[in-house]
Amino acid sequence: MTKELKGGLDRRTFLAGTAAITGALAAPGLLRAAPAPVKIGLIHPVTGALSYSGAQCRAGGQMAIDDINAAGGIKSLGGAQIEAILGDSLSKPDVGASETAKAVEAGAAGIVAGYASAITLATAQEAAKTNTPHIVDVGVTDGIIALGLKNVFRFSPGYGKIAQDAVTALDEINKAAGAPAKTVVIVHEDSAFGTGTAKLLATELPKHGFEILKVIAHPTPTRDFTNIALQVKAANPDIIIPANYYNEYVLFARTIQQQQIKPKAIYSVLGGAASSYKFVKEFPEAAEGVMDTNHWFNPLSPLAQARKAATEAKGLFYTYEVYLTYNAVALLADAIERAGSTDKDKVIAALNSSTWDKHGMPYGPTQFVNGQNTGAQAVNTQVLGGKIEVIRPAEFASAKVKFPLA
Repeated sequence: MTKELKGGLDRRTFLAGTAAITGALAAPGLLRAAPAPVKIGLIHPVTGALSYSGAQCRAGGQMAIDDINAAGGIKSLGGAQIEAILGDSLSKPDVGASETAKAVEAGAAGIVAGYASAITLATAQEAAKTNTPHIVDVGVTDGIIALGLKNVFRFSPGYGKIAQDAVTALDEINKAAGAPAKTVVIVHEDSAFGTGTAKLLATELPKHGFEILKVIAHPTPTRDFTNIALQVKAANPDIIIPANYYNEYVLFARTIQQQQIKPKAIYSVLGGAASSYKFVKEFPEAAEGVMDTNHWFNPLSPLAQARKAATEAKGLFYTYEVYLTYNAVALLADAIERAGSTDKDKVIAALNSSTWDKHGMPYGPTQFVNGQNTGAQAVNTQVLGGKIEVIRPAEFASAKVKFPLA
C-alpha cells in the first residue's frame, strides 16, 4: 500500500515528479520552448481576372518558405520556422490593401505582394502605415518606388529601365538586319502597368527612327480582340508591341494569327505571356517567333535550373511570377536572418545593406538605392522551335535572334 504524504500526495507520485524535475534541470533544452514562427504575408490575386498569375506568385512564395524551413528556418532566431499568412486581393487594389492590413494585424514581420502594379501600389502604402517591410515581387510601375516609402523594396527592375532596354535592343536588332522595320503599333492594357509602358515606348521609339502608327488601349479583362486586331491590320505596322497580362496577351496573339496578320516582329515589352512556357505549350503556332523584353532567370545558373525542375515536378510552369516571388520571400528571409530579429527597423536596415546573390537571376549581388535593386535587369527572349531562348544580353544568350519574321 502506498503511503500518502501531506496534502494528499502519495509517495510514488511525489518521487516520480521529483525525478522528472531533476531530469529536466539536467537537460534544460527540454524546458526550452520552440521559437515563435516568423510570419510573412503573401498577398496576391488568386481569384479574379489575374488569378492565374496570382496563383503562380503564391506557389513561388510557398516553395521558398518550404525550402527555407527545410534548411533549418531562421537560424539567428533559433531555427524559427516561417509561416505564411495568405491573402487574396481578388485582383482589386482596395482588397489588396485590406488583406495587407489583416496580415500586419496577424503579426506579419513583412509583406510580399502583390503582382499587378495597381495592387502593389495599394499594398505598399498600406504596409507603410505600420512601417512593415514590403518586398515587391512583380509590380513594375515606377510609381511604386517614386512614393519614397522607406519600407518598400523592389528586387526586379521597373518598367522605366525595362522599356529603355527594350528600345535599345530593338534598335540594335533592327539595324543588324539592315533596318527593315520602320513602323510600330502598341497595344496595351489600360492600368498603371500597360499605360506607363506604352507612354514610355511612344516617347522613346521615335528617337530611334520608329514611327508610331497607333497606340491602342484595352481594359483587363478583354474577351474579344477582333476589333483591335482589325485596327492593327489596317495600320499594317512592321512591328506590333503588346503590353498586357497573361489572358489578354494569349487572346490577342491568337487573334493576330487568326486574322493572318504577319508583321516583321511581335516584340513584347513585359508581355504577359510572351515568355511563358504555358503559352508556348498550349498555343505553339501563335507563340512561335514572339520576342519579349521581360523578367527571366539566368539559363546558365545551376541554381535556377534546379528550382525550375522543382517547380515542374509540382506540375507548374516556371514563370516569372514563380521565381520572382520565390526570390522576394528568400530576400526578406535573408534580411531577417542577418538582422537576427523581426524588429521592423532592423529588418529594413538589413534590406538596405543587402548583397544577397542566391537568386539565379541575370543580376549581380543585390544593392538597393531608394528601394530599387540597381543591379536588376530584364533580358530579351524569343520563342524558337517551340522553346523560349534568351537572345540578349550575349553573356546569358542561348540562341541567336530570328528577325525579321516576315
